[in-house]
Amino acid sequence: MAGKKALVILSKGAEEMETVIPVDVMRRAGIAVTLAGLTGKDPVQCSRDIYLVPDSSLEDARKQGPYDVVLLPGGALGAQNLSESPAVKEVLKDQEGRKGLIAAVCAGPTALLAHGIAYGSTVTTHPGAKDKMMTGGKVKQPGYHRANVQADESLLLYIACSQANTATVVLLFVSGLLRTKYIHR
Repeated sequence: MAGKKALVILSKGAEEMETVIPVDVMRRAGIAVTLAGLTGKDPVQCSRDIYLVPDSSLEDARKQGPYDVVLLPGGALGAQNLSESPAVKEVLKDQEGRKGLIAAVCAGPTALLAHGIAYGSTVTTHPGAKDKMMTGGKVKQPGYHRANVQADESLLLYIACSQANTATVVLLFVSGLLRTKYIHR
């Protein structure tokens, strides 16, 4: 799959499986994946005290864009850190503005809400983060739908899954989308 690129943003407190599985599945599918550290290239402590080493900093990774998909892993603290980052907001706004694919796992969709992404679209999230999605944030919440995997049907720009055990499913879906003729990016 020549030329397809993915950006996975890693922050402290990210769920390990929701980071490693997407990177692994997409790399096996032939997608060039950059695992970008939110705060730099140093090892990042994840939610279960496993440290992951990013390929690059988010700042450096942004210079290598654009990306066909930007993925946000979950993990309560990881999603909070993504939600509070101006750099993540810029990446997501750029991706949305050029109609690039955005995927989020577990609690990751709460960062979409925090940054005003996917407005008017239907997404899912981990059941524990449902209240955050339903009560809104800085903007009106996206439509919430309780599902293991939810792809927004109107634009096919936003894909989310509800928990770690569905991360493989969503990444097979993303990898398939990037391999088909239906999405030209």
